[in-house]
Amino acid sequence: MIRLRQQPFILIFLLWLFHALVSGVALAESSPTKLILGTATKGGGFQLFGSHLAEVINTVDSSLMVEAIATKGSKQNLPFLEQGKIDIGQVEGNAARQALDGIGREKANLKVLSVMYPNPGMFVVRGDSNYKSIEDLKGKPIAFGTQASGLRILVNDVLDGLDLNPQRDFGQVVLKKAAEGPGLVLDKKVEALWGAGIGWPGFVEVSNGPAGARFIAPSAMQINKILVKHPHLKKMSVPAGTYKGQERQIDSIGLWSLILVRPELSDEIVYRLARAIHQGESALAKRLEQGQYTRAQNTVAHVPAERLHPGAARYFREIGLMH
Repeated sequence: MIRLRQQPFILIFLLWLFHALVSGVALAESSPTKLILGTATKGGGFQLFGSHLAEVINTVDSSLMVEAIATKGSKQNLPFLEQGKIDIGQVEGNAARQALDGIGREKANLKVLSVMYPNPGMFVVRGDSNYKSIEDLKGKPIAFGTQASGLRILVNDVLDGLDLNPQRDFGQVVLKKAAEGPGLVLDKKVEALWGAGIGWPGFVEVSNGPAGARFIAPSAMQINKILVKHPHLKKMSVPAGTYKGQERQIDSIGLWSLILVRPELSDEIVYRLARAIHQGESALAKRLEQGQYTRAQNTVAHVPAERLHPGAARYFREIGLMH
């Protein structure tokens, strides 16, 4: 009799256990894949871009959960990717080139997910200053960005092409955070700030200041001279009206910034990331002016096929951009 009375309870327990197991499997399958995106210091273009990019990806594909975190910038994102501390990393074009080509280091075993945007480099000064050329800034205190920023690699190449050096020929100021730069210019603690990109936050802040802004880029002759010594750089332009009071297009040089992924990420996850980014192109462009450049066509046009992650290449083939 005792055994007969226990049977219903055993049956109920087994049914409960089966339901719990099935529910657990279903919950695990429905949980989004969590990924960490390394950006840069707060107040910079990478941090702004990365936060919006993560939100767009998560909205387009609910099976992904990308968390954008602040880092020290490109030079930290590279080892973080290699060490598996982050899954996705934003890297300025010159820093990416050095890592992927093995310039001054071992070649990085990293792959490209997508381009970000072009980075034409230039200086910004207060609109009420008398500075109009790079030569005018010699000997003056200049904010050249944070220690780990890839923009410092760009400015080193630009100035080296003109036989100049940030430390030797200028009063070089290295920032702890990108957000510090604009305030130093507005408070007249430095005479100029070096930066790059379309809609770069530092440039926006200075141009919105009470005195407005003036932008100083290499002249056409200087650009040609720089390219002779550093042919890896590309001619790029900042469209007129990008910044307040900027009435003309500004021609300069730079490289595209890239979104890299650690190679261990599965083809399927990277495929879904690429698909979410590019299905969300319009949404990203509405959020950020520089977001208009994060397009599948630009990735295929500016990144060699062998540097693309296989998952990203699969998506670009699927939409007819690659064979």
